[in-house]
Amino acid sequence: QVQLVESGGGLVQPGGSLRLSCAASGTFWRVLVMGWYREAPGKQRGLVASITRDRSTTYVDSVKGRFTISRDNAKNTMYLQMNSLKPEDTAVYYCNAEITSRDISTKPYWGQGTQVTVSS
Repeated sequence: QVQLVESGGGLVQPGGSLRLSCAASGTFWRVLVMGWYREAPGKQRGLVASITRDRSTTYVDSVKGRFTISRDNAKNTMYLQMNSLKPEDTAVYYCNAEITSRDISTKPYWGQGTQVTVSS
């Protein structure tokens, strides 16, 4: 059973910082691409940032220069450092990962989501 467990969300004032973590656990062979998505009320879930196993990264334009995605392959863990947070960053943040099982099949997994609220 593969699980993605997120942590680090919360309430922060505009201009503040938060660090999200996502850890993959269970029985599998390898974690491939990992990504953070967010879903704000009334909006569709969309990609925030992604990182490959060799640490190539992509970001949505609205977070470039403010957010940094990273990963620790040895710990099967991904991070999202969020700085200069804005009210429009308020959303539920979801971790996503493409994981290869021991039978060499690969499929996507989702975390349960963590709420990030930016408000004064």
